[in-house]
Amino acid sequence: MPARPQDPSPLRRRMIDDMTVRNLSPATQRSYIHAVAKFSRYFGRSPDELDIEDVRAYQVHLVSRGISWPSLNQTVCALRFFYGVTLNRPEIPERIAHAREPQKLPVVLSADEVVRFLEAVPSLKARTALTTAYAAGLRASEAAGLRVADIDSERMVIQVRHGKGGKDHTVMLSAQLLTILRTYWRLARPATWLFPGRHESKPIDVQVLHAACRSARAAAGLGKRVTVHTLRHSFATHLLESGVDIRIIQVLLGHNNLSTTARYTRVATTTIAGTESPLDRLSLEVVPPG
Repeated sequence: MPARPQDPSPLRRRMIDDMTVRNLSPATQRSYIHAVAKFSRYFGRSPDELDIEDVRAYQVHLVSRGISWPSLNQTVCALRFFYGVTLNRPEIPERIAHAREPQKLPVVLSADEVVRFLEAVPSLKARTALTTAYAAGLRASEAAGLRVADIDSERMVIQVRHGKGGKDHTVMLSAQLLTILRTYWRLARPATWLFPGRHESKPIDVQVLHAACRSARAAAGLGKRVTVHTLRHSFATHLLESGVDIRIIQVLLGHNNLSTTARYTRVATTTIAGTESPLDRLSLEVVPPG
């Protein structure tokens, strides 16, 4: 039976099957397919006809175009998967170098800025979703993918399903957030998805949340760039500043490595300010020279 025009090519179908078998998230699958397709279009040839020198030339091209480091490394991950798994050419992935991302401190909002920002979101659904993201330290996709059944008011926890890497984890359910969610539910009456999209059968698109962040930042008059991830950074930093053990924060964020969570110690200003200098333990008088 001939393939219909909209059917994926056998090579693309095989890559999709490989990713599905390895339980890669739908978002990761879309980004990998998109990255390999762009790589193929750049050379005007099927990607299985391209080799490591073509990959290197494409990386140079992307860098010259000013691609962000996360986007460049996402392309690297996609090409490593394509060559190593789908084409079964294990000698190539190890030769595709990751870019070293500059280590920048995460942008963090103060408590007052969080309030100003959230109150500037006009849409009830978007405001509640962003409030939930801050209250539980969720990624944009995790907040968008919440179901009504994931809110466990008896145990006062939220079940986060299919987070980064396809992992599930549990976060606390704030009493204040529960009150906000109950008010939202009475007004919006969501059925399956806590924050449904235009069609009740699908969750809200993460781009809606990103757009809400941009407009709320402007409306609140904040000079900082604010994204859903900024709320996640703020969640972690505010917990650290209030004395919560960093290992607990690691679990709440769903981080594999403590070193990933530890970067918040670099922006927790109250923790830094409250740390005693070794000079404070000395009895020292500094006498100006005569």
